[in-house]
Amino acid sequence: MRCYPLIPAPGPVLLGAALVASGCAPEPPCLECGTMVVAIGADADLLNPALAQGSGRVVVDQLFLKLADVGPGTNTVGDSGFVARLAESWRFENDRTIAFTLNAGARWQDGAPVTARDVAFTFAAYRDTLLDAPVRPLLEDIDSVVARDERTAVFHFRRAYPDQFFDATHHLRILPAHLLDTVPGDRWRTHAFSRNPVGNGPFRLASWRPGEAIELVADSSFFLGRPSLDRVIFRVAPDVNATITQLLAGEADFVEAIVGPENVARVAADSEVRLIEYPAPVYMYLAFNLRTRPPRGPGVPHALFGERELRRAITLGIDREALIRAVLDGRGTIPPGPTTPMVWIHDGAPRQLPFDSARATALLDSLGWRDADGDGIRERGGRRLEFDVLYPSSSGIRQRTGVIMQEQLRRLGVDLQLSPMELNALLERARAGRFDAMIGGWQISLVPTGLRELWTSAGIGTANFGSYAQPAFDAKVEEAAAATDRVAARRLWHEAMGIINEDAPAVWLFAPSTIAGAHRRLENVTIRPDEWWANLWTWSAGRRQAGGDGNR
Repeated sequence: MRCYPLIPAPGPVLLGAALVASGCAPEPPCLECGTMVVAIGADADLLNPALAQGSGRVVVDQLFLKLADVGPGTNTVGDSGFVARLAESWRFENDRTIAFTLNAGARWQDGAPVTARDVAFTFAAYRDTLLDAPVRPLLEDIDSVVARDERTAVFHFRRAYPDQFFDATHHLRILPAHLLDTVPGDRWRTHAFSRNPVGNGPFRLASWRPGEAIELVADSSFFLGRPSLDRVIFRVAPDVNATITQLLAGEADFVEAIVGPENVARVAADSEVRLIEYPAPVYMYLAFNLRTRPPRGPGVPHALFGERELRRAITLGIDREALIRAVLDGRGTIPPGPTTPMVWIHDGAPRQLPFDSARATALLDSLGWRDADGDGIRERGGRRLEFDVLYPSSSGIRQRTGVIMQEQLRRLGVDLQLSPMELNALLERARAGRFDAMIGGWQISLVPTGLRELWTSAGIGTANFGSYAQPAFDAKVEEAAAATDRVAARRLWHEAMGIINEDAPAVWLFAPSTIAGAHRRLENVTIRPDEWWANLWTWSAGRRQAGGDGNR
């Protein structure tokens, strides 16, 4: 059948959706129909959902399901709007207990049924300190998960709070107990399962060529219905410009983020590609390493960033408004701290230290950092005020950000050296605490308890890369998380943000508005702002437009 030009119809979040075909005519088989290629800027690290980060998260969410998922409205309070996945139903038995009934048709891709034992095993694994899953701090309020019978998994909470259902479902991709329950948590990273997983989702892993591509194929027996796509290929590109080149050359169908006004203009000029702008709970930040983390022992304060006032001086010296103009063409906001406009505590939150170069200069002078030899860089005690900043070489947005910050800080007499690295190598360095500073990008949880993952002492060694450990902040986060009244909770969250902003363990640079690029042959493209890939299994791919040779 001839696939006619695709006409996007408006959707609830913008997002390109139902496409209309006006007629059909006989045509030779469409060899590319049913295959979607996603250009990604870095390879996956692992394909174990308890450990995967970066591109790995996108891939594992096609292989593994949650009990239920956030709906199109991205509500996190109660269970309103959530959609069933592995669980066909659920019931609040009291204000601290939720019982989930699993879908009888749910199967692992080796044929075994998905059971309540798998759910209980998954929770225990995610909470295992040997495994040390990145989201482990976000599960603190769940006391236990038990299998009442083959199909009933019961969650018991330490307290009642508005986001209980979200915590029970959003963070846990259910794992197969029959394949992993004999593997110690500290061996999961190197276990064969993490490179060749057996999932329960809409796609199966077909192949993984490290550094090149990951190919998934539709599971024709998927219990929620066969995916609309036959294959999804995640093709690795060396940097953001290469992903855009692949999109415009017809070698890829989708790029998550188009960075830079010149690249937006390039994509907009191509008649076979459409731009999709959507909000996302993402912020970029410059993280300081406060403390070294040797294999043994407590570590020592970082030679530079163990000093709070130096962190504050550098924060004062970074013009975040200029970054938004130059890097995002104005499409973004300065976060008040570690949050975004999509999280309900954003409004009214206390602001982080502002850009103020005069205050920054005065503070550096008062700390004894002065340019004694006239080379433009400050020194103190024989040490130059210089440090390395890591960033993923695949991220154009972070490269541009780093270059501009380098120029801004040079004017203050600070020598910022940029060190691009392959993403997975960077994450390994970051988890080990072997860096001075790094430009991070984090897709945060829709609920404020996500601060635990990145910024409390519970996250050190997983996502709290800079080893920020402030007992007053930790205590205030727990107090805010325990509040059941939204007004009181907002006040407490704001107090917590006030503490971390004063300590300046990072500079929260900007919360960008994201612009994706999608080939017009893609149909039913619905992007959920918090996870663009959440509904990928419902997308479909038709024929390229007449006249398009795929190699422009």
